[in-house]
Amino acid sequence: MTRHARNCTAGAVYTYHEKQKDAANSGFGTTSRRIGKDSVKSFDCCSLTLQPCRNPVITKEGYLFDKEAILTYIISKKNEYSRKMKEYEKQVKQDEEEQTAKDNAEAQKKLDKFISTEKNIVSSKAITLNDQPSTSGAISNVSLGKRKELPSFWVPSQTPAAKMSRIEKPDSKVYCPVSNKPLKAKDLIEVKFTLVKDPADKKSLIAKENRYMCAVTHDILNNSVPCAVLKTTGDVVTIECIEKLIKKDMIHPLTNEKLSESDIIPLQRGGTGFATTNEKLEAKEQKPCLQV
Repeated sequence: MTRHARNCTAGAVYTYHEKQKDAANSGFGTTSRRIGKDSVKSFDCCSLTLQPCRNPVITKEGYLFDKEAILTYIISKKNEYSRKMKEYEKQVKQDEEEQTAKDNAEAQKKLDKFISTEKNIVSSKAITLNDQPSTSGAISNVSLGKRKELPSFWVPSQTPAAKMSRIEKPDSKVYCPVSNKPLKAKDLIEVKFTLVKDPADKKSLIAKENRYMCAVTHDILNNSVPCAVLKTTGDVVTIECIEKLIKKDMIHPLTNEKLSESDIIPLQRGGTGFATTNEKLEAKEQKPCLQV
């Protein structure tokens, strides 16, 4: 009976652990690894720069961006659209010119055919069979004057040429780099984080572990605390505050303004490393496939 151990090499069965070890050492296959807390961005970091936001803004879907970074992204996408649109218009103009030339050639061909028909005195029905070239002694079509019609793939001038790829009409919309939904600069909402007031803590804002707190309850905000942004003022509050205080009367606790469901935007968090916080915390690395 064989030993039941991971490093057992005397068994006749190729075990799962031996497969995993050989796959890791060989460099082939897919490697999966769980993302830790240090590999996930913080809740107050920009989704593009992955750094703490200086001027935070949020989209309708709840993704946080730094204002400078997201405006730079939108401008670059618009410049790319204008460049692609110029190429597309150039292609359309070339197609119109080719179609016009083709129509003119077709009209000239019909005109030449009409003129040649009018000049002929003898009709085509009067041509006898004796006028046709004889094919009795022909070995191939080359002797009948069809040499130019035959394909010659070894001649450079007659080889098929690759056509230029067609340019599709570009989409004028700018899409969010995270949610891939249409994004406009006017839809961005400014966010106001409430700083934690601790006179004993002399560290800089970036070096602090607890930087922000809820605007109403003054609870410390981090990745493990679900947050939301009030659209009317941009204040960041906890979901617990919304459920227990705001949703009772749907009135802003700081300004007494009337709120609606659309004014509450849940803030998308980065992750904590716990399975119950986020949906995907697993990273995969694709390696070359070993083919037999």
